[in-house]
Amino acid sequence: MKEEFPVIQIEDIAFGGKGVGRLAGKVVFVPFTAPGDTIAVELVRQKKSFAEGRMRKLLVPSPHRTEPLCPYFTRCGGCAYQHLQYDAQLSAKEKQVEQTLRRVGKLSDVPMKRMIPSVNTYGYRNRIRVHRAEGVTGFFGYESRGLVDIEQCVISKPEVNRALHRLRGSKVEDGDYSLRASGGAGPFFEQVNEAVTIALVELLDGTLRRDQELLVDAYSGGGRFARALATHARHVVGIESSAAAVDYARKHAGPSERYFAGDVSDLLGEVLAQHDALRTSVILDPPAEGLMARALDLLLGNAPSEIAYVSCNPATLARDLAALVKSYKLMAVTPLDMFPQTAGIEVCAHLLRAS
Repeated sequence: MKEEFPVIQIEDIAFGGKGVGRLAGKVVFVPFTAPGDTIAVELVRQKKSFAEGRMRKLLVPSPHRTEPLCPYFTRCGGCAYQHLQYDAQLSAKEKQVEQTLRRVGKLSDVPMKRMIPSVNTYGYRNRIRVHRAEGVTGFFGYESRGLVDIEQCVISKPEVNRALHRLRGSKVEDGDYSLRASGGAGPFFEQVNEAVTIALVELLDGTLRRDQELLVDAYSGGGRFARALATHARHVVGIESSAAAVDYARKHAGPSERYFAGDVSDLLGEVLAQHDALRTSVILDPPAEGLMARALDLLLGNAPSEIAYVSCNPATLARDLAALVKSYKLMAVTPLDMFPQTAGIEVCAHLLRAS
């Protein structure tokens, strides 16, 4: 007997990339769907307030659909949006950022700016991390720890794919391997999308105050932001936990730049206390976990005149902004599409001291 599956319409896309529909009043999340799709859905997980499903049949396709370029799409866990036209990807991500800041951060007034798109929507990644085990070389599967054997990654640069081809043909041991294009500041000191990184630097350059006494680049990596924005302040200080990144930054530093190896929560207070807070700008670019409570306390206690917060996780950004807006005015929130075809979002929030 043929099994019948319920029919739903996809209304939206949630942060993380799953389409959102409703069945009997309950929200249903379905991956690899697009707003406007009408689908037959199989419910695979039931929760009290929502359900998760998978599409069994696309009954009416959304006008926002397009054909994925990657033969591994839906099996590989890297991309979430190859089935979605690029302008629809940008629109979805903009909405996700605003919704997250409102829902998680309880921010009633979010000064959203238009998302800065990527110049290249494919072939942009200058580094990837692949896994090798039992003759398989590739990425983890979608919501799985099983490996998908990958011959080519269509969102990576040709040079990266050539390195992948060489790795696949070699007899190296099982393990994890970082593959990257030449140049840059090492595999973990730069963003993965060079064109959007340049756009981010230009955004910071046009946003941050000039003629400052101090510019602090917290979580500075190899010093990309600090070097590019050194003319904004008399003194530039980078703080970074990676000793290798600090070593790289010091080797390429200008005369006004200093870099310290250590935790931002340990060093930020001393750096800020040595300069006039009214003439101090701080750039924050923390890991996905966001700011430690100690780092937030140091910012609020020393109260620099402005903060530019760069984040790859809208949820932890929202949490931290909720604390910062008690003393700062949120001036602008600008998303950047650092990771086309994927669920990843980069965001830059600019805050000015309220007083």
